[in-house]
Amino acid sequence: MIVSLVVFIVILVLSVPAALIFIPLAVITGNVNPLYAATCFIVRTAFRVAGIRVRVEGRELVPAKTACIFMANHVSNLDPPGLIPRIPGRTAAFAKRAIFKIPVFGYCMKLGEFIPVDRTGSTAVAKESVEAARRVLNKGIHITTFVEGTRSKDGRLLPFKKGPFYLAMATGAPCIPVSIYGTESLMAKGSPRLKSGTAHIVFHTPIYPANFATREDLLIAVRDAIASGLPEWMRG
Repeated sequence: MIVSLVVFIVILVLSVPAALIFIPLAVITGNVNPLYAATCFIVRTAFRVAGIRVRVEGRELVPAKTACIFMANHVSNLDPPGLIPRIPGRTAAFAKRAIFKIPVFGYCMKLGEFIPVDRTGSTAVAKESVEAARRVLNKGIHITTFVEGTRSKDGRLLPFKKGPFYLAMATGAPCIPVSIYGTESLMAKGSPRLKSGTAHIVFHTPIYPANFATREDLLIAVRDAIASGLPEWMRG
């Protein structure tokens, strides 16, 4: 718990001046990139303080100057802060609506055009989120989604949600499967305790929705790619 406390203090110390400088700057200029870069720097610093190394493979496979949909598995709360700063360019992401209610942090997510989602199962709400994501992609900004919809309790792949694949088929944006492992042992589900170690992030070859007749076929291809980069016991 000592490591977790130190990391929290580091984030707090760095976030306060960053918020005071870059949030007003983003509001005044309409340019959120400096705020985004500062946030990524804070996250990377927090990982170093925690003794967490991030090993990245395949980033060179991501198409340049193309808005993509990054589709990753999800095993830990460390996955979003581990992955997002390592994505080339700027990305928005789907996130639980409750997170947007966190003071300052939630406002920053709105500025960054992150997309709130609900777990109500409502078709209308899902379509609203997909349409918001389409608008973000049209601006040339990536979308990142954890396609299981929630963290896996034991690290094994869960069934994928269909929403990201509606988005992919509707926009034709390249899908970048991403395999994440190691984080499940560095911060387990339901625990605030951080451990030092190595997190692994593997970017795979882009998968183009136009090459598939149905969403289900695209989903299977993305799932196979993600599974291929995971340890065998995590493949479900």
